[in-house]
Amino acid sequence: MHYGYLLIAVVLEVCGTLLLPVSENFTRPAPTFSLIVCYAAAFYCLTFALSVLPVAVVYATWSALGIFLITVLGYLVLGQALEWRAWLGLVLIVVGVFLVNAFGPER
Repeated sequence: MHYGYLLIAVVLEVCGTLLLPVSENFTRPAPTFSLIVCYAAAFYCLTFALSVLPVAVVYATWSALGIFLITVLGYLVLGQALEWRAWLGLVLIVVGVFLVNAFGPER
């Protein structure tokens, strides 16, 4: 269940990050409020994951999956171009997250 909280935290963080450009420098109240709620809820869920999982595993997974998802969604939703080297970097991030989770610190 702790990995479930971690994944929820990742999704909420990604939602908050995608709302940043929509908030137009915090000038639009609804997106600004929504992104604040997303970030707060992400950190709240992160605390449940940290109650059992090592901080190294949690932070590596949270940040790497966030980078991966934001980059892919930036490409798919926002039409931001990526070169093949960027795609290779994303694959390496996924491999790194797998290795950290498989061989990281003992719980």
